[in-house]
Amino acid sequence: MDQIEIPISRTKISLLLVGTILFVIFGVLFIITPDTFVTILFRNPQTIRLTGIASVLFFGGAGIYGFIKLFDKSMGLVIDDNGITDNTNASSVGLINWSDIIEIKTEQVMSTKFLLIYTINPDKYLDRGKGFKQKLLKLNMKKYGTPISIISNTLRFNFDDFERLIKNKLKDKK
Repeated sequence: MDQIEIPISRTKISLLLVGTILFVIFGVLFIITPDTFVTILFRNPQTIRLTGIASVLFFGGAGIYGFIKLFDKSMGLVIDDNGITDNTNASSVGLINWSDIIEIKTEQVMSTKFLLIYTINPDKYLDRGKGFKQKLLKLNMKKYGTPISIISNTLRFNFDDFERLIKNKLKDKK
């Protein structure tokens, strides 16, 4: 089998970075001047301030990750005889062996589609995460029954083609 390499889209990462910067700016404004944002819907300045803190923490972390990803030279996804090497997001687990994969499902949250990879031994992949990454893997496990999700938003590849490619390669390997 030939090795298929799918690169990260620097354009998509850049757009995500712009979004995270805007959320951080608004978060800081919510923290510094919550009274300015009091409306009929949001009457409590403390709630606005807490929303700002959450926004700065979450989108600040996402922005840092995006900035690092922008300069990451490794491929977003590599498909070869061994399996799928995932480097698409903060919860990526690296190589997922074909022999471990029992099922692949597609899931969608709002406009974002992603693949869920179900394996014989999910703990093998849960153990690859440390700190925040392990928390993300455990959240995936709790919500979807697998720690492994591959998102194509950051890849230079159409999702439907990506899904078809992965599922066909799994059929070939089984």
